[in-house]
Amino acid sequence: MMAVASFSYAADAWKEGTTYNAGAVVSYSGQNYQALVTHTAHVGANWNPASTPTLWKVASGSVATPVPTLAPTATPVATPSPTSGPVVTPTTTPIAPPQSCGTTAAWNSATAYNGGATVAYNGKKFTANWWTQGNTPSTTDQWGPWKYVGECGTSTATPTPTATPIGATPTPTPTPTATPIGATPTPTVAPTPTPTAIPTLAPGQEIPAPTTAQVGSYFTQWGVYGRDYQVADIITSGAAQQLTFINYAFGNIYPKNGGYECGIINKLEGGAGDGGDAWADMGLTAKRRVDAADTIKWDDKLAGNFRELQAYKKKFPDTKLFISLGGWTWSKWFSEAAKTDALRKQLVKSCIDIYIKGNLPVVDGRGGPGSAPNIFDGIDIDWEFPGVQGVGYNTVSPDDKRNNTLLLAEFRKQLDELAAANQKKYLLTVAIGVGRDKIEMTEPREYARYLDWINLMTYDYNGGWNAQGPTDFQSHLYADPASPSYKCSGKPEDKCYGDRSLVSYYNTADAVDLLLQAGVNPKKLVVGIPKYGRGWTGVTNANNGLYQKTTDAARGTYEKGIEDYKVLKNAPGTVYVHPVTKQSYKFDGTNFWSYDTPEVIQTKIDYAKSKGLNGGVFSWSLDGDDSNATLSKAMGNARK
Repeated sequence: MMAVASFSYAADAWKEGTTYNAGAVVSYSGQNYQALVTHTAHVGANWNPASTPTLWKVASGSVATPVPTLAPTATPVATPSPTSGPVVTPTTTPIAPPQSCGTTAAWNSATAYNGGATVAYNGKKFTANWWTQGNTPSTTDQWGPWKYVGECGTSTATPTPTATPIGATPTPTPTPTATPIGATPTPTVAPTPTPTAIPTLAPGQEIPAPTTAQVGSYFTQWGVYGRDYQVADIITSGAAQQLTFINYAFGNIYPKNGGYECGIINKLEGGAGDGGDAWADMGLTAKRRVDAADTIKWDDKLAGNFRELQAYKKKFPDTKLFISLGGWTWSKWFSEAAKTDALRKQLVKSCIDIYIKGNLPVVDGRGGPGSAPNIFDGIDIDWEFPGVQGVGYNTVSPDDKRNNTLLLAEFRKQLDELAAANQKKYLLTVAIGVGRDKIEMTEPREYARYLDWINLMTYDYNGGWNAQGPTDFQSHLYADPASPSYKCSGKPEDKCYGDRSLVSYYNTADAVDLLLQAGVNPKKLVVGIPKYGRGWTGVTNANNGLYQKTTDAARGTYEKGIEDYKVLKNAPGTVYVHPVTKQSYKFDGTNFWSYDTPEVIQTKIDYAKSKGLNGGVFSWSLDGDDSNATLSKAMGNARK
């Protein structure tokens, strides 16, 4: 039991640049507000409590002490010390020599085992619950990677305790019904919902990982306008010969038919996540054509980027094309759409119908049933982010952790059903935020079972949203103990782990280690490469501009603080490569830019291979590269 006190107090003033946990209380314009979700009040975003009802609710002068939400305790993660090279995992030495069981091979600490593999160890048989390497089989660790089957020479197995269905942990306390902001709270307590079991593959089964390196990139829907990057440019630049997959960004989802569905509409994005660009997708005639002999007639059902991708596929039939759903701007409804089994089924069915079956909606005379078949080979889910607020207006719920896995399981189920009918394999991937706070709000080992691979958004670690700095790296490989963000500030919102702040975990090596420790097959991890930089201006001229105070985000062609590689490579300044983080950056005495060069990309490929990741890489996005596809060609080395 917990006593809840009610009292009045002066809350700390709300401040831009601060990260607020759900439940935090601040004062703003003479009024107290309570945070609805954990988020960062990015400088310049103006996400103040009075203007962002998705982030804050009014808390009267008498504020009840919030009762903390009970959440599963996270498994402690051992953090390796940052080094200037890849982290080498020590080999586990068995306590006693392994013994074989007839034809069953003995367990080997250096061998990687997939789920369902059977081994012998110390006269006992074990079956792998999921992908594992270096984890010693044990009869006492019933929830670990190995399941005890029985003694060698006998078929009598020790009964295994019945496992709770994935995601079916009962809620320890009744969940209060959510009350709209400003409404009178209803005292009725909703009954605890019946847990929903995640649809499963066969026992111990997991979608196989790629056997070779993947090299991919995003093609942006809007890039055909001001950036003037057409599908045909992928070919003429030389990028096409390097790529094994392309993600088309993005598709949006909308409230429809009592739930949420994929759709294609024409509506300017007004800052509410409800936009769409059917003209770019299926209406316009590209400035440069993949097939110059292809004539588009006024009554053709398909034009736009989709028609160009259709022609692209004829020239490069082995390149897999994905529709990517969501992204930073269009992740608004994922949380709501994933809440129930019926809602998940409705969303998935609509997305497959439009993008995989090609039954486009009719918009301005284009589209219709069967108008775009066999363009996309799979679906990429870019939910930013389950359980953590992204752009500021997204629906977010503590149940996102479980529902994200459930949603991916439903996508896999319906894609496999269509695959069986069409005798064709359809792929399913995700793009994930790699901050420790993002990873801990998901179930990596569980959702990875349903995926072909996972695209790690290993970039945007730091940027001009902190307009006064200090300068830092946006896509560094390793953490730097000398960075101002490394040490703990002592503030609760910094979520310090030992002597490290949460921000210091925003680096590629830590992200990979967290996912591997969670049980993800390393061969399913694909490292992200930014084809753009993030920067500041007015930088103090010391330490080559690194970790220095600034006056503002640097000037960019399309947005402050961000610029394409094709521009940065010719910008004034000296390029440096940091010896610890392995990140390249450029400084001209006042402007500081952090971005990837071809040499740094090779370092990341070498790192990925050293960690058993197949060396796979992908990038955001094709239109940031130069006309010779310099960065795409550097990424192509992953396949060598």
